[in-house]
Amino acid sequence: MKAPFLPALSLAVLLFAASTSQADDWPQWLGPQRDAVWRETGIVEKLPADGPPIRWRTPIGAGYTGPAVANGRVYVMDRQLADGATNPGNAFQRGEIPGNERVLCLNEADGKILWEHRYDCPYTVSYAAGPRCTPLVRDGHVYTLGAEGHLFCLDAASGRVLWSRDFKKDFGVKTPTWGFAAHPLLDGQKLICLVGGEGSVAVAFDKDTGQELWRALSAREPGYCPPTLINAGGARQLIIWHPESVNALDPETGKVLWTQPWRIQSGLSLAQPRQSGDLLFLTAFYNGSHLFRLDATKPDATLVWQSEHSSEKNTDKLHSIMSTPFVADGYIYGVCSYGQLRCLKLDTGERLWETLAATTPDNKPTRWANAFLIQQAGRFFLWNEKGDLIIARLTPQGYEEISRAHLLDPTNTDPHREVLWSHPAFANRCIYARNDREIICASLAAEK
Repeated sequence: MKAPFLPALSLAVLLFAASTSQADDWPQWLGPQRDAVWRETGIVEKLPADGPPIRWRTPIGAGYTGPAVANGRVYVMDRQLADGATNPGNAFQRGEIPGNERVLCLNEADGKILWEHRYDCPYTVSYAAGPRCTPLVRDGHVYTLGAEGHLFCLDAASGRVLWSRDFKKDFGVKTPTWGFAAHPLLDGQKLICLVGGEGSVAVAFDKDTGQELWRALSAREPGYCPPTLINAGGARQLIIWHPESVNALDPETGKVLWTQPWRIQSGLSLAQPRQSGDLLFLTAFYNGSHLFRLDATKPDATLVWQSEHSSEKNTDKLHSIMSTPFVADGYIYGVCSYGQLRCLKLDTGERLWETLAATTPDNKPTRWANAFLIQQAGRFFLWNEKGDLIIARLTPQGYEEISRAHLLDPTNTDPHREVLWSHPAFANRCIYARNDREIICASLAAEK
């Protein structure tokens, strides 16, 4: 009588093990492989009508920094104004505003703050809410880069400083208009950062000691684009896109492999380049898009197409600013300058469709309106600037919204409207997101 039950029980155990075996961390910008793909299984098909359950909320200060999740800890940065200090009413205004930056480590299970690393950091940046770069966690270390160029390697368990660098003091550079915002890249023994200055736009540091390993490139401004690794032409190539050119370096030595000139208005080289086979796509707020073909036999690139207009309003391709586009199956999905979520054909740049449904509450074009795109199991999780989490399908045929829920209130008023411009993390079948007052963890796990 009980014999048939045993295979069924074994099958149930195997299915449960399979459903729980792919819980992933989110230890850096854009996830484990730095590609904006969430590979966990057991995730909800639709968001509950009353929103996903909130596991915890923890008060924190202001900042644009997204969280990183690793080994049962959550790492995030914020800023604490000095007593009596205020940010200017005009966000573009630059002065010197006293305050501190903090690195916070939270317990993933309940959001309790386990340790903090605080350091004095007067701000001279435009849009002075707080630090920009997502912490990077690897092998018991957490690497952080603040808005004024303070680079730290901390012990992930205790917050103890293992080594640090100060970009302005060590390299004689000035803080970029919107701060140091290019997320550092860890490649083997090298921590690669955008620094700036003569011969030091890109610098590689020893990840264990902070010793400089190499420096490369010169430009008037470093820009804000994260260093990006690709494989093409039989070589690993490090893409450094600054406001004067797109460059490929040998990641081991910093030697320049190829350069394609491209002048970017206001220094806004920002969105991470995306590779698809032998094609490399880049997009800028004012200057639009470039598509390069990567040589199959050697490190080199040639221009395939480019946007016809260098205008934030007269846009024919894709003019992104904060949101990294997603390239899949020969199509580009990305958010344009006034919030238009667009689909383009990769090989030609032809626009197939656009919608404002994911980014603006009133369906009206809005300057810098934004949503971050993360692919998961053939659909997308979109986190927009109003604190809405959206599940949608993006295909060449159009935008299909499956469900949405409001998780956090936008609190930043720098662009003269309330926005939330911090990239979330997806790990442990949860979303981790913050505004300028709190960080939350909400469960996105499907019911067992």
